[in-house]
Amino acid sequence: MIKIRLARLGRKKRPFYRVVATNSRSPRDGKFLEILGTYDPLQEPSVVSINMEKLNEWVKKGAQLSNRVQKLTDPEKYAELVKDKPKRKPKKAPEAAPAEEKAPEPSEKA
Repeated sequence: MIKIRLARLGRKKRPFYRVVATNSRSPRDGKFLEILGTYDPLQEPSVVSINMEKLNEWVKKGAQLSNRVQKLTDPEKYAELVKDKPKRKPKKAPEAAPAEEKAPEPSEKA
């Protein structure tokens, strides 16, 4: 299966990413089929340059976008997909604390 995802470049604590088409089994920074663009999160605002023609060709061939690439290319569509996605159930339902039984207070007689 072909995935379109980010491959990390840059030095420690200074990330720079390439948007690549790659086999889903290859490592994140490993062998890729084609470079489709770049993403620089450190600039303000973040710089995204993606060749949409190449990206659409890969999608027509059956490639799937990773969540982050989908968010970078079409944020409105991504927001709609995430909005409709069901939330995950909590791991354990919080149990109600057992109510402590209070002993009746002795009435004071004066």
